[in-house]
Amino acid sequence: MSTLSKDTHPDAEKFQIELIRKADFTKKMSLLVSMTETMRLLSFRAIKRANPELNDRECDLLFVEYHYGKDLADKLKKYLKNK
Repeated sequence: MSTLSKDTHPDAEKFQIELIRKADFTKKMSLLVSMTETMRLLSFRAIKRANPELNDRECDLLFVEYHYGKDLADKLKKYLKNK
């Protein structure tokens, strides 16, 4: 089995995968939610660092554009403007 990670020892990765396989549904979903939230926060932080001149709402819109496309971001911007 080839490893998926470039910075994790293959034995450690095998162990982690085995733990996930043995986990019950609730634990797996908890891990999924946690990882998703971490990725969202890291993505937002990267956008903010790359665009320090933007406010939080503008960064939110850029996040939507990067992850869901310009069309949706434009629709959201229009919606928020008319709200």
